[in-house]
Amino acid sequence: MSKMFDDWRRNSPYYDETHEALSDSLRRFIAREAIPHVETWEQQRMVPREFHRKAADAGILGLGFAEEYGGTLEGVNTFHQLVKIEELAGAGAGGVMSGLLTHAVALPPLIAMGSENVRQRIVPAILRGEKIMAIAVTEPSGGSDVAAIQTRAVRQGDEYIVSGSKTFISNGMRADVFLVAVRTGETDKNGISILLIEAPTPGFERTQLDKMGWHCSDTSTLYFDNVRVPVENLIGPEHDGLRHVLNNFNSERLGAAQQAMAYSRLCLEEAGLWAGERETFGKKLGQHPIIRSKLADMVRHINTTQAWIDLCAWQFDRGAVSAADIALLKVQATRTFEWVAREASQVLGGASYITGSRIERLYREVRVLAIGGGSEEILLDLAGRQMGFGAGFGIEDTRVRASL
Repeated sequence: MSKMFDDWRRNSPYYDETHEALSDSLRRFIAREAIPHVETWEQQRMVPREFHRKAADAGILGLGFAEEYGGTLEGVNTFHQLVKIEELAGAGAGGVMSGLLTHAVALPPLIAMGSENVRQRIVPAILRGEKIMAIAVTEPSGGSDVAAIQTRAVRQGDEYIVSGSKTFISNGMRADVFLVAVRTGETDKNGISILLIEAPTPGFERTQLDKMGWHCSDTSTLYFDNVRVPVENLIGPEHDGLRHVLNNFNSERLGAAQQAMAYSRLCLEEAGLWAGERETFGKKLGQHPIIRSKLADMVRHINTTQAWIDLCAWQFDRGAVSAADIALLKVQATRTFEWVAREASQVLGGASYITGSRIERLYREVRVLAIGGGSEEILLDLAGRQMGFGAGFGIEDTRVRASL
């Protein structure tokens, strides 16, 4: 997507020629299949299904999934996923990535815990772009409080009867398959299960939500009124779904951090191009020291955060990353994106306020990354608890004790 990331990748120990080749392939795909259509998709409020099929043919949907389901897993690591995110961000609209890649979050629990029959019936169709998938956890009453889920599933013979609602569901209007967190036990963290619910089915309805940003990603509220789901569609053990939902957040948050940096680089490039063309007070805007300083400071923030992303990705591939690190990383990345978008807007001035410019669109999409997958407040508290703050000691006390 960007020369800045190209240079970063080529001078990094984490990336090799396979990442370079993937970048080139994805960049051509986005230039051909997405960029010319983004404004139309934004107005239509969704990405067309045909785009999923084209992305499947290009190997994008299957990247990181096992070959037995039609994916490409051999030789693929987390850095290939970072490159994929970087290049898809080149469309200049976060809704493109949200609309296309929700299965990257929804499929792993199904593959890890679903029956072989369900896996064979669902996964290849998703990776071929024939079906669209969504994951439904958030509820109108709970938000980030996953343990307080109220949508209930009651077993009756060979079926579960599901009643309740979910909201803020990406791909909610187009999805054919939903991975849904439901309550099957008592009102605590041990009573949550995961069901695969297919649409259309009697008693299941959905309404579209209009949003500040991500316009070409359809988002909806889901309603379940005594929806019958085969017991075979239980994903994993009954009452044991919460830990799998929470474990899935780490990869989602790492991806969100990379998205934030990719969009930050887009903002920087827009600001840099404008500064090189715009003339003020007899010289190019970029020749004013204050503007040069702004651009340099944007690079400082971006590169610092990207280094942390790469370190966490390296740890992720070795199973050594902590939930606290990922939580703090997402906060760092989204705050960097928010700051860079603001500074880029300052450089462009009034031009950044006109609908249709990339800066204007990306500025509106800051909040969804900062809130989705865990808000700053939730993640900072999570990290604090993971590191032992509030338990009578902190980092400094631990160091002192270790030295005694």
